[in-house]
Amino acid sequence: MSALAAELRRIVGTAAVRDDPAGLLAYESDALTLFRCKPAAVVLPGTRDQLIEVVAALHRHDVPFTARGAGTGLSGGALVPEGGVILGLARLNRILEVRPEDACAVVEPGVVNAELSRAVERWGLRYAPDPASQNVCTVGGNLAENAGGPHCFRHGMTAQHVLSAEVLLADGSVETWGTTLAAEDDLDLRGFLVGSEGSVGVALRIGVRLIPLPECVVTLFGAYDSVQDACATVSDIVAAGLTPVALEVMDQKAVAAVEASLYRAGYPLEAGAVLLVEVEGPAQKTRDDADEIEAFLRRRRPLRVERAATPEQRLALWKGRKGAGGALGRLGPDSYVMDGVVPRSRLAQVMDYVDQVEAESGLPVANLFHAGDGNIHPHFSYDARDPQQARAVEEAGARILRRCLQLGGSLTGEHGIGLEKQAFLGEQFGAADIALMERLRRAFNPRDRLNPGKGLPLGRGCAESFHRHGGYRA
Repeated sequence: MSALAAELRRIVGTAAVRDDPAGLLAYESDALTLFRCKPAAVVLPGTRDQLIEVVAALHRHDVPFTARGAGTGLSGGALVPEGGVILGLARLNRILEVRPEDACAVVEPGVVNAELSRAVERWGLRYAPDPASQNVCTVGGNLAENAGGPHCFRHGMTAQHVLSAEVLLADGSVETWGTTLAAEDDLDLRGFLVGSEGSVGVALRIGVRLIPLPECVVTLFGAYDSVQDACATVSDIVAAGLTPVALEVMDQKAVAAVEASLYRAGYPLEAGAVLLVEVEGPAQKTRDDADEIEAFLRRRRPLRVERAATPEQRLALWKGRKGAGGALGRLGPDSYVMDGVVPRSRLAQVMDYVDQVEAESGLPVANLFHAGDGNIHPHFSYDARDPQQARAVEEAGARILRRCLQLGGSLTGEHGIGLEKQAFLGEQFGAADIALMERLRRAFNPRDRLNPGKGLPLGRGCAESFHRHGGYRA
């Protein structure tokens, strides 16, 4: 590593290479602390050319590496095995081009999600994907995981908003996949890149679709005795053919955590669940849809139904939802935020099962989820210093993931497979499917040096390179 470290310092400068113990500590996990592995070095390139040169050097030295944005991922996707290098892309944060007439922009991977929307607002445009961490997460990280967010019910995931990417492959070569000017008429490598969890290539520049700011936005709020009533209301709204941009549910534990934090939004503490619904579009149609949705909100004996009367009230309601993840940190020293998907018609059923797992495991679970997509996020609070709790939380998570599959769902909606879920892939996909995925990835990453093993089942040698604090094996 000494020869490689010297070469990396020559490329990016001494201050942009960290290999001291304190400097590496922040990079040994992402926001999922179930897995930890300290890299040999962290490199922070400041330009596109520096990044290309760094990857070429890593290829020559045959050293594994992974790209990392803000480290907000929740599946262990931004870790490397021992001896590997992390490429921190936070300094590559320029918006390179905005073309309002074409409703698109070109950005570097380290651009923060929310900053992109703020930058294009003067043209009456925005970037639609809005993960809860949008004030810190990066567009490059969103691309890697195909991130969603509360408003993906109508606007779609990151895949629907990435038009093109300049891609740096594992050997240091550069290709362009997709185009911001026209639809692809060949193999959709752009689509292959989005959601590949950084194991196919590193996005140097990303062409994104922008959408117009809505003429009118209406946010509604309903409080119910139970999560089941909130989920049933969601089913009523969707069955009626209405298409709000967001349908979000939070249970009583999540509400209590929010209201005890700086994110408090005025949610009623006595509610078993709250439901946020947002509608946007042309003014008259939006108001008509909001009236119809409000009627559905009142059908199931709500404790309270409100409509935000001012932009400030709307922002307060969303502040609570977007800040819920941070507020839930109050419940324990460690947390495990799960991500699974079920058909909307099975939401109440899977939430009953989550309650059962909570009772049997003895671990507190708070729930907040994208109800419109059936994308659940049980939030376990525990103490990783206790080996029994650490093992129990992974066992509980495994039970819930398997239940999602049994109900016709999927292992992930937006957090990705990473290290967290790779052991369960064989329960969702057949051996031939997994072999094909691996073959496709190896076409671009033949040595498996770029984010080794992520998103696909790991070989034993690779799996044991990552420390799993509970020692759990699926």
